[in-house]
Amino acid sequence: MHSSDVNKLKLYVEKIENLEAEKVEIQENISDVFKQAKADGFDVKIMKKVIKLKKMKTEDRENEDMLLDTYMLALGMIPSSDETSEQKF
Repeated sequence: MHSSDVNKLKLYVEKIENLEAEKVEIQENISDVFKQAKADGFDVKIMKKVIKLKKMKTEDRENEDMLLDTYMLALGMIPSSDETSEQKF
């Protein structure tokens, strides 16, 4: 390997190491915010789910919701529309 390539490699490795250190620091900051939210009475698990859903496209979120309902219906976790209609009468 040429000395210029060795120098480039060293720079890339150092840059990645620095970014990894920043990533750890950012993750610690995020964790601190979640701890503060929890201390204020917010449900952190739900907040994480909301953040995940906000990142999704509307169409993808709607498809996920539809599949979730389909699976839950199949497993008897939610009543079918037939069962709901029968309960009204």
